[in-house]
Amino acid sequence: MADTSPGVEDPMNDDSVAESEEFDNLRGILADGVVGAAGGLVGTAMMSVVFLIAQSLGAFSLSDFAILTELVGLTGYVPEVLFGYVMFLGGGMFPWPLLFASLKEYLPGQSDPISGAFFGAAMWTGFVLAFYTGQSGLALVLYAVLTLAAHVVYGIGLGAVFNYFATRPDSIV
Repeated sequence: MADTSPGVEDPMNDDSVAESEEFDNLRGILADGVVGAAGGLVGTAMMSVVFLIAQSLGAFSLSDFAILTELVGLTGYVPEVLFGYVMFLGGGMFPWPLLFASLKEYLPGQSDPISGAFFGAAMWTGFVLAFYTGQSGLALVLYAVLTLAAHVVYGIGLGAVFNYFATRPDSIV
């Protein structure tokens, strides 16, 4: 027989269950995806500014994005640099924000932008090797420092957007 004493709460009538179901529905999942894409767009835009600074100092070339076009075998069929940058933007808007969203609780930092900075720094380790094009001396040092700064800025921008939407009173994210 069920215990109907007043000291026992029924978990099915608890407001926290209703709130968690709100995040598990299709609308909540799509909203999370839109927030992630927006965060990735903001982060990639901020990162691109640092890349432009690096290019002006001779440490990085935006034409290096053509490497991505070459990897998918479309060299000669599409504008290499533009298509490579669009692929880079797509990566910054979709898979990386999803990974950040799933890992941010485990990253160091008390807020999403700080956790994002650590996430960006971790992402940099792959970028710095994949996009290295033979720099040496001061150009190599600038390449390493500025691409690290670009990735930290990306993470801060990504985390700031997540933080902004998470603290909105009318948001389900």
